[in-house]
Amino acid sequence: MENVKVAVIYYSATGTNYTMGQWAVEGAEAAGAEAKLVRVPELAPDEAVHANPVWKQHLEDTSHIPEATLADLEWADAFIFSMPTRFGNLPAQMKQFIDTTGGLWMNGQLINKVVSGMSSAQNPHGGQEATVKNLYTTMMHWGAIIASPGYTDPVTFASGGNPYGTSVTVDQEGNMQEDVEEAVKHQAKRTVTVASWVKKGMEQQ
Repeated sequence: MENVKVAVIYYSATGTNYTMGQWAVEGAEAAGAEAKLVRVPELAPDEAVHANPVWKQHLEDTSHIPEATLADLEWADAFIFSMPTRFGNLPAQMKQFIDTTGGLWMNGQLINKVVSGMSSAQNPHGGQEATVKNLYTTMMHWGAIIASPGYTDPVTFASGGNPYGTSVTVDQEGNMQEDVEEAVKHQAKRTVTVASWVKKGMEQQ
């Protein structure tokens, strides 16, 4: 069987979810997968980005990261999405990308893809869980298979205890308040494991 292919798809204004995405790639590769990191396009107007020096700098620093395309969704056996919450929901940038997948959905090309989600916010009850669950609502429409971390490893408890997907609190200076690196890597490894089961099962049909 070919290695599982994982697309880590993120949106990040100031770097938190970029870092989580990098950890997810490392975790997926450690589990034997072929992984790629891609970012959804920035939609905010230049004046909004330039008004925040950290946002502007991060956008410049990550300009080398390829933008996510529908071809990435076709290529991958599994997706790991990482994004900040926006009022308990997906940021517009991530939602816009997902809203372009209608053709793939209509042709059944997203069925049985394995998916997992991660999020961040500025306080512990800022909508991280709701954001991941709202992502999963769309994944159910796709016919995808959700691989949430649950409490499958003690690292989940040590990183905030979110069973839906690893999430982190970020202070006003952009510092992560919980140590979630190992939780992210565990979630990525679990996603790869579930995807390998699905891939093997489908090849035996």
